[in-house]
Amino acid sequence: MSFNRKEQRALRHRRLRQRIKGTAARPRMAICISNKHMYVQFIDDDAMHTLAATSTVSAGKACNIETAKLVGEQAASAAMEKGISLVVVDRGGHKFHGRVKQIVDSAVAAGLRISEKASKEVVAEETK
Repeated sequence: MSFNRKEQRALRHRRLRQRIKGTAARPRMAICISNKHMYVQFIDDDAMHTLAATSTVSAGKACNIETAKLVGEQAASAAMEKGISLVVVDRGGHKFHGRVKQIVDSAVAAGLRISEKASKEVVAEETK
């Protein structure tokens, strides 16, 4: 059985979603990249509710690395406004590479945390 790239990505995303689940305390940062636009949503899967979102639709810019950096920064600021600081990343079946990696890296640089480990290190430094 032969699958095209779109079907293969959908299979990878389904496999990924078996392990990743967003909660109110740690929502899922869902990244969707199409040929023309990039979208980021923060989703609470328990309540089935989108907490915050951003995209390139209103900006009308090209779908490249520089725009991915801006989307990551916008996503982090939208999350911070809603009180979200710790998330789990859902890369949507794409490789953690290129635009997906740039979105996550710029969101982390803007203050969003994707790991409990980083928060434990900060707490350890503050107690010293």
